[in-house]
Amino acid sequence: MSGNKFGSAALAAVHETASDLHRAGGIDKRTMRKFDALCLTPIQKMTPRKIRALRTREKASQAVFAAYLNVTPSLVSKWERGEKHPQGPSLKLLSLVEKKGLEIVA
Repeated sequence: MSGNKFGSAALAAVHETASDLHRAGGIDKRTMRKFDALCLTPIQKMTPRKIRALRTREKASQAVFAAYLNVTPSLVSKWERGEKHPQGPSLKLLSLVEKKGLEIVA
């Protein structure tokens, strides 16, 4: 497992151990789901400036960026102007792009 998914190599190792315990029957499914939620890197809200900087870093137009995120170019524009704010799956995808680059969602 990648340390990036969990924020650190240490958390990744701890999560792997818990996963092994779950497979062996030492941790039930409900406890494992709670553990997953605690270990995953929390998603942070993104400011309009940060979204624009991310798109610029990836050298993508609003239309191309929108296509990768499965949203409209108009929505990307509204995010960058602060008229709307990404939430749910869009925010998760933006976080993945921030950490691993646009090709991660291709």
